[in-house]
Amino acid sequence: MRKYIIYASVLLLSLPSMAQKKWTLRECVDYAVENNIELQQQALNVKNAEIDLSTSKNSRLPNLNASVDQSFGFGRSMNYATNTYESRNAAGTNFSVSTSLPLFTGFRISNEIKRDEFNLLAATEGLSKARENLELQVVSLFLEVLFKKEILKAYQDQLTLSNQQVERTQILVQSGKVPASQLYDIKAQSAKDELNVTMSKNDLDLALLNLSQSLNLPQQDNFDVIEPTMENPIDNNISSIIPPDQVYQRALGIKPQIKEAQYKVESSKKTLKVAQSGYWPKLDFSAGYRTSYNKVFGESAPGFFRQLNNEGGESIGLSLSIPIFNRFQTRNQVRAARLSIENQELALDNIKLALYKEIQQAYQSATSAQAKFNSTEKALEASQEAFKYAQERYDVGKSTVFELNEAQTKLLTSRSEQIQAKYDFIFRAKILDFYQGKEIDLR
Repeated sequence: MRKYIIYASVLLLSLPSMAQKKWTLRECVDYAVENNIELQQQALNVKNAEIDLSTSKNSRLPNLNASVDQSFGFGRSMNYATNTYESRNAAGTNFSVSTSLPLFTGFRISNEIKRDEFNLLAATEGLSKARENLELQVVSLFLEVLFKKEILKAYQDQLTLSNQQVERTQILVQSGKVPASQLYDIKAQSAKDELNVTMSKNDLDLALLNLSQSLNLPQQDNFDVIEPTMENPIDNNISSIIPPDQVYQRALGIKPQIKEAQYKVESSKKTLKVAQSGYWPKLDFSAGYRTSYNKVFGESAPGFFRQLNNEGGESIGLSLSIPIFNRFQTRNQVRAARLSIENQELALDNIKLALYKEIQQAYQSATSAQAKFNSTEKALEASQEAFKYAQERYDVGKSTVFELNEAQTKLLTSRSEQIQAKYDFIFRAKILDFYQGKEIDLR
């Protein structure tokens, strides 16, 4: 009992530290991949494809069947020795063991094996595709949390600045440099900034909830992430901004959605071969052993094992089946298989086209975000200088609170736009890394 109390105490003491744990991006991605239900379902599809492949390979093996038949007979029959009818009751037991082996199936089995091998490869790539999509989703939500954190800090700084302005304005009012109405105006601005902080906190909480839900965390209270140091986002990520054609050529060889579609094309080609095997004759080998025991009630008969030994007989045989006419089933199966190949090839072309469009859009968005970030950097510097000048004028009573608030609002707007442009650029750059098969990391 004491041991259990100690274990419980240790667990309770460890709960606060577990709840206060902050997650890195890589920890979030790894946890999401391990606990995502859709990925687990996709993994089951891979296992199912493995079973189908095993079934195809084992179809080359011989089968083995055993059977036992028991029959009873009642009634009258002619006894030709006495030329009279007699009532006879009899019982019979038949035992048999048989096996068959496909010798030639028109190459159906070999093509089924190859088809199922491609299906397994396609299912594996489908799992990789789902894993990559989940990773990109987690990265997007993680960056959204970081964005909301910086926006909250900007609003908090704005509130601190407004509170400082309230204190300065009180001094100016007491010295008679500004009227009391300006004090009320600046307090109103402070109250508005406090509301912005509250709303920003709610936005951050929602972003954290969305991220934690994407991880399928059982306990989501006090969930938080580690904020990586992302200084010089342009310099650290500019190497990811390469022309779309180069990204596309690399993506063609590594992206799982391309490989999955290619394997499906090859699988459909093998399905055509399987359908064409219906035109070929089939040759099977068979062998069997059969024996029986018969008993007429009221008459003497050899013993059970003696009859089994005497009645036993073996058989072997070859069976050749030549298709002549099967109501055009084989022909239509071949036609359907050819259409399936065309459909899978079109699907592959469509996936390639969609991939190229996505890369083009990602590149264009990244370059636009880069230009926007550079512009917002300049705008932020100008807004900081304008606010500094407006604050100096206000402190000496040469400007109104409205002019100060306007400069302060422009500063907050410029800072918010700069933060948004930064994270927009980082995300667009990470998408290009994603298409190049690079591990997504924040630095």
